[in-house]
Amino acid sequence: MPDAGPDRATARKAIALLTGAAGFTEHRPPPSPLPPDGPLGWAGYDAARERASARTGEEESVLYGTGVVGDRACVLLSFEFGFLGGSLGRQTGDRLAAAYELALARRLPLVALVATGGSRMQEGMIALTQLQRVAAASVRLRAAGLPQIAVVRDPTTGGGWATVGAGADVVLALPGAQVGFAGSRVRPPDADPYAYSADGQFEAGQVDAVVPADELTAAVTHWLRALGPHEDLPAAPVPRALSVAGAPVPRALSAGGTESAAGAGTGAGAGTGAGAAKGSGAGTGPGAGTPSAADSGPAVPLPETGREAVARARDPRRPRAEAYLADYFAVRLPLHGDRSGSTDPGLLCGFGLRGDGQPVAYVAQCGTPTRPAGYRAAARTIRLADRLGVPVLTLVDTPGAANDAEAERAGAGAAIADTFAAVAAARVPVTTLVIGEGGSGGALALAAPDNTHVTVDSYFSVIAPELAAAILKRPPSETGATADQLRLRPQDLVDLGFARSIVG
Repeated sequence: MPDAGPDRATARKAIALLTGAAGFTEHRPPPSPLPPDGPLGWAGYDAARERASARTGEEESVLYGTGVVGDRACVLLSFEFGFLGGSLGRQTGDRLAAAYELALARRLPLVALVATGGSRMQEGMIALTQLQRVAAASVRLRAAGLPQIAVVRDPTTGGGWATVGAGADVVLALPGAQVGFAGSRVRPPDADPYAYSADGQFEAGQVDAVVPADELTAAVTHWLRALGPHEDLPAAPVPRALSVAGAPVPRALSAGGTESAAGAGTGAGAGTGAGAAKGSGAGTGPGAGTPSAADSGPAVPLPETGREAVARARDPRRPRAEAYLADYFAVRLPLHGDRSGSTDPGLLCGFGLRGDGQPVAYVAQCGTPTRPAGYRAAARTIRLADRLGVPVLTLVDTPGAANDAEAERAGAGAAIADTFAAVAAARVPVTTLVIGEGGSGGALALAAPDNTHVTVDSYFSVIAPELAAAILKRPPSETGATADQLRLRPQDLVDLGFARSIVG
C-alpha cells in the first residue's frame, strides 16, 4: 500500500480541521485480535502493521468518536491513509461498524472523512466482506432518520468510496482529490484521469460540492443544521411573489377570493417565516418574510385572457427560480446530480436555511425543459428530505419535460414516474409555487396535490396552446381562443380547485 504523501492531512488533522477548539472524544471498539499475520496467514503482515503503527501513531486505518462541528454534535470517523493506504481490514470494519452504531445509539449525524485505497488484500475475502458490514450499518442509520455526510479526501477509491463515501446522503470533496471506484493502479492505462478526480465526479453528478479546506467547517456546519435530526418541522411557507424587477409583490388572492399578505398563501403549507466553492452553495441571501417598501403598492392585475397568461409566463424579464430561492433562503446547500452520471442545469435542488433557521428542502425548475437527470435529482432530494423529516418546497417552471431522443434513451418516462411517486409517498409536507410555465406532466410531477399555489405571471395546462391548436387542426390565429378554452390562467386554476391561492 502507498504511503501518505507529505501534503495529505492525517486522520486526526482532518478531524481537527472541523472540530477546532471544540475537540474530539475518541472511542474504541472492544478488542478483537487477529490471528498471527491475519486471517490468511500472509507472511509479513504483522510486521507491516507494526511499521504502519510506528509511522502514524495509529492502531488501525480508521479512528472514530464524538465531536462538535460549529454548534452541532456529531459522530466523526476519519481514515488514516498512512496506515496501509487507509485500507479496510476486519479491525477497520469493527471500527466503522462501531461508529455507525454510536451515531445510532446517540441519535447523532455521522460525518465521515474518507481517504482510502480500498479493501486490504492481505486479509482477502475477510477484508472484502467488511463492505457488507458497512452497508448494513449505513442502512440502519438511514432507517433511523439520521443523516450521513462524507468528505472525500485524496485519495478515495475502491470499496471505501463505494460504501462510506458514495453511500452518504451528501458527498463533499476536497479540491484535487482522486475519487473513484478504480484506483490508479487498477484502471485502464488510457483512462481519462479527470473522470477519477473530484471535479470530474462533480461534473458527473456523483459529488455534491467541491469545497476548499478553509471553507469546509462552515459547509459541514450548514449541512448539519439543515439535515438535523429534526422533530416536527412546520411546512415550508409559500414564497412571496416577485415582480419583474425582482421586488416583492404585495398581495395574494386566496381560493375564496380574499386578499392576504404576499407570500402567506392560504391553508395547509402556508405560513410566515424569515427567510465560492464549486457547488457548495454556502453563500447567503436576504431570506424571505421581512416587510418591504414595495408591500404597500398596488396588487399586480390578473391576466384577462389565456394568451396574456402564457405571454406573462414566457416573458424573459420574469423572475426565475434563482431569484425566488435567493429571496427565500439565507443559506442554500445544493445537491448536485442524479447519482447516475448525469446532471440537469435547468433544475436546482438541495436544502436551505431560512432567516429564522428553519430548514427546507427545495426543488426548482428554471424555465427549461426538464431532463431525466433533473427528475432523478428531484426524486433523490424529496426522498432524502422525507427520510430526515424536512419539509419540501417545489418551484414549478417548465414548458414541459425534455422530449428529444436523448431524453428518451435516458429514461424520461421512468424518471418522471419516479418523481410522481416521490411526491406521492412523501410524509413531510410539500409546498408548491408555480412561478412561470406549468407545462403538462413534466411540470405536474413536481406539484403538491392539494398544496399548490400560483403567481399572477404563471399558467398551468394539460398541453401548450400552440400544440393543442395544431392537434385540433386550427390555424395559428386561433391559438389565443384555444388558450382560453384550456382555462390555464391563475384564476382558472383556483376556480378548478387545482391551486389553493394566487400569490401576488
